[in-house]
Amino acid sequence: MRELPKIYGDQSEDLATLFLEQEKFVIIERNYYARKLGEIDIIAMQGEVLHFIEVKSGKADFDPVYNVTPAKLRKVINSAQYYMKSKNLDLSFSMDALIIRGDEVEFIENVTL
Repeated sequence: MRELPKIYGDQSEDLATLFLEQEKFVIIERNYYARKLGEIDIIAMQGEVLHFIEVKSGKADFDPVYNVTPAKLRKVINSAQYYMKSKNLDLSFSMDALIIRGDEVEFIENVTL
């Protein structure tokens, strides 16, 4: 985990983007909406891998990782499949979560539940 300034709410994705760019990710899209399937917070490339990233933040009284539910993950997976098909992409990909807890950021690659 890395320490970052305390930022909540709408600014969480800005903080997540900054963190990812520092980690050498190239941001492709933010807030991608796949029709009625759902939204992907951040789509980014690192090397040859396309990352679909769900951002969750919260205060100390509740760990935001618990908001990465099976239902939410299904929506991200369905949206990612739609994105790849609509862009005619055949790449390695990863479903990830970026959790912001106060002044710390945790990147969880290949989220499974």
